[in-house]
Amino acid sequence: MEVVIVPDATAGGELIAEAIATLVRRKPDALLGVATGSTPLPIYQALSAKVRAGEVDASRARICQLDEYVGLPAGHPESYRSVVLREVVEPLGLGEDAFLGPDGTAEDVQAACEAYDSALSEAGGVDLQLLGIGTDGHIGFNEPCSSLASRTRIKTLTQQTREDNARFFDSPDEVPHHVITQGIGTILEARHLVLLATGEGKADAVAHAVEGPVAALVPASALQLHPHATVVVDEAAASKLKLADYFRATYAAKPEWQGI
Repeated sequence: MEVVIVPDATAGGELIAEAIATLVRRKPDALLGVATGSTPLPIYQALSAKVRAGEVDASRARICQLDEYVGLPAGHPESYRSVVLREVVEPLGLGEDAFLGPDGTAEDVQAACEAYDSALSEAGGVDLQLLGIGTDGHIGFNEPCSSLASRTRIKTLTQQTREDNARFFDSPDEVPHHVITQGIGTILEARHLVLLATGEGKADAVAHAVEGPVAALVPASALQLHPHATVVVDEAAASKLKLADYFRATYAAKPEWQGI
């Protein structure tokens, strides 16, 4: 696992956007896994700016979801499909045919989960998966004590996660209780995992995930098992890391050709 400490969220977004651009230049039809929420927005803004400036051609790239609410009607503005289309697909100039996501409105949710896992495999696998981290250490919607070998499935959200997400809804009562999420085992199949965390509120979760033991209690700690995982954190999110100085030194000495 590589840990990169950046000054702020904007710098983190630019760093990751350039990594994605480098991937797309090398593999124009790359399958990019995206996350939702406020944390990754600087990534999408920086990447779309590169597309508009002609620095990268993303016209053949493909986008896939990490997770989706269960039960929100099709077209609901806070369904993750709507969010991804609005914040990622459209700004990159892509059409819906470039998009893969689970069906959160399906009558048979389990079948929808299995179908999405299969669709990712049939698409050749995820080349780069973006991740955020919850204050309790969750990734995707793999809440604490999720199996580290889990596949795409339905999960019940913790009260803390529902409270964290309530800001996107008119009322906390509107936040769904269930989601479809890529499982940790599914996530670990992506060729490159990139987790972005910003703000002091994520500092404890980052420290447990990066420097603590691999444990289902902290789902993000599973990134320690991946051969190519990058954790990008701002100074506030890095404030509880015991090895922060070492991470800064190793990144400063890293050959430029290695990228992230």
